[in-house]
Amino acid sequence: MMRFNEFLMFLQLLKKINYFFTFALLAATPVNVSADTSPLGMVTGQKTGTYFIFGQDMAQAAKKAGMDVETRPSEGSINNIKRINSKENAAIAIVQSDVLGFLGRSKNPDSIHIANNLRIIFPFYNEEIHVFAKNEIKDFNDLNGKKVAIGEDESGSMLTAINLFSIMNVTPSQTLKIPSAQGVVSVLKGDIDAIIFVGGKPVRLFKNLEDLSLPENQKYGAMLAKSHFIPMDSPKMLEEYKPTKITNLDYSFVGDDVPTIAVPAILISYDFSDHKNQGRCKQIGKLAKIIRSSLPSFKISGHPKWKEVDLDAKINGWKKDKCVWDAEK
Repeated sequence: MMRFNEFLMFLQLLKKINYFFTFALLAATPVNVSADTSPLGMVTGQKTGTYFIFGQDMAQAAKKAGMDVETRPSEGSINNIKRINSKENAAIAIVQSDVLGFLGRSKNPDSIHIANNLRIIFPFYNEEIHVFAKNEIKDFNDLNGKKVAIGEDESGSMLTAINLFSIMNVTPSQTLKIPSAQGVVSVLKGDIDAIIFVGGKPVRLFKNLEDLSLPENQKYGAMLAKSHFIPMDSPKMLEEYKPTKITNLDYSFVGDDVPTIAVPAILISYDFSDHKNQGRCKQIGKLAKIIRSSLPSFKISGHPKWKEVDLDAKINGWKKDKCVWDAEK
């Protein structure tokens, strides 16, 4: 009879097999290298997240410059990589850098092939990892044996959550792949113990909770008082992620600063620099020039995360898009 520890190891092995299998299917999807250059499709993230707002900011700037960019919502980073490697007319995407890094580290040759054909257009900002939990959950290790919402399939939140479970050797009793808004409500109601969400602060998902603190919402304020963001500052986490914090300036219901970790978000494309895709390549180069020239106005009137953007920051392991290099010469 299999011992309990052996059973846990077996379950973890199954997760890894399923994880690699997912990317094997992703890699088998044909890549869209259409020469059609109108419009430029950009896959972003959930409509309540920062990716989608960033996409809208860029699309509006492009429209003013006479360029048509279609901003499309998505399930998140994995879904975005899948979609720019499909027949969908989506040439660029915003993703988490750790999700992209997985492809490069994969032993699957098809996944490595995809990684070799992805290019970074610009680095954007750090995305904070929010772990919103019941007050009795004091730190990440307390999630052992608990019910945790990790976001929907193909989301960056899901991958980061699984990665953190592995790093910290934490095994929840249940991982729920549900919409993030549903996860937050479930924590407030006490139905689950925590939700893990990755997004550039302030995230609308949690910003909306500020209304629960208003006098007219006293009934719901009691629910909010029973939950909090847990600290994420383990040395093991900091080996792979950057340190940051969640403060009262981000969400008014936060008291003392809460240490957490972050992962960079980046704008990427498929490599369209070959001679068959010059139309698409020129289009990406044009958008890059629009983004760079619009950055000062984005920092003033766009999402608060634009203030953190350094378009020349280095992201290890990623090649810059040749279409962007050529356009900026």
